[in-house]
Amino acid sequence: MAKRSIGPLIFGKVYPFLIRKAEAKGRTKEEVDEVTCWLTGYDQAGLDDQIARGIDYETFFAEAPRMNPNAALIKGVICGYRVEEIEDPVERKARQLDKLVDELAKGRPMEKIKRG
Repeated sequence: MAKRSIGPLIFGKVYPFLIRKAEAKGRTKEEVDEVTCWLTGYDQAGLDDQIARGIDYETFFAEAPRMNPNAALIKGVICGYRVEEIEDPVERKARQLDKLVDELAKGRPMEKIKRG
């Protein structure tokens, strides 16, 4: 796959859309936060701080305390791209998060979303 870049997307500006996607299907902001923290290692205070700081996705993932080692198990198509084939690491991580929220919105059980 050709190298792509999502550019300087501000995480805090995309975050409400992730929540809206989940809430439209009966899931909650807390569940979005749970999968976000699972993926990145942030705790709730750290996640809230990153959103308040207005950082971009690159910084959000660069400052993540610990990307979950099971993130490599996130596979499938999101926005027309296979997550596991995306070469740009920031783009791949952003799409992994989007895929987790998509699975949440589709009613997948949390333990399966977390690849547990």
